[in-house]
Amino acid sequence: MTYEMIREIFNLCSNNQMRDVFVRQIETDDTDAVARSFCTGKDFTLEKEVKDDGTVIYDLTVDGLRQRLSFTPD
Repeated sequence: MTYEMIREIFNLCSNNQMRDVFVRQIETDDTDAVARSFCTGKDFTLEKEVKDDGTVIYDLTVDGLRQRLSFTPD
């Protein structure tokens, strides 16, 4: 299945609302595996949410760095 994947990396500095955003098309049958591939640190958490429209959202914290991956079906 083809998805638009949006990866947001949140800035940890106080009073700075900016974030890095990367958008790309990917083809996968396992969004869980793709999300886990971003969990390369020693300490990480991963939370998954599936929306009614089929969008899958993962909130990751990897060694203190917050990220969000959103997979929207094409």
